[in-house]
Amino acid sequence: MKFGLVGLSGTALDFGVTHLAKEKLLWNKYMANTMGFVIAVTNNFFLNRYWTFHNHDQEVGWQFSKFMSVALLGLVFHTLLLYLFSDKARINFYQSKLGATIIVFVWNFFLNYFFTF
Repeated sequence: MKFGLVGLSGTALDFGVTHLAKEKLLWNKYMANTMGFVIAVTNNFFLNRYWTFHNHDQEVGWQFSKFMSVALLGLVFHTLLLYLFSDKARINFYQSKLGATIIVFVWNFFLNYFFTF
């Protein structure tokens, strides 16, 4: 439940930053997507670390690097899905982003549960 709430807050950040960068700053959609993803992932790390998993391991740098490794794999997976949905299947960009986000959410949960925290 907490992981889901953290995920929702990250999704709001991700979509908000992506929208700002893509629509207002006129960035390339993949660059805007990457910026939103990175900001959301950083937010999610700290919320998950302290609130979801109550983890106070002193090795925060090591733990953050593991979390970011999972996130970077998730970003690659997310970008591939976004490309397939948006460019190949011609689905609306934001609908494609939502679908990719849901799929990567499940991926990230299990990898972080078993590997990071």
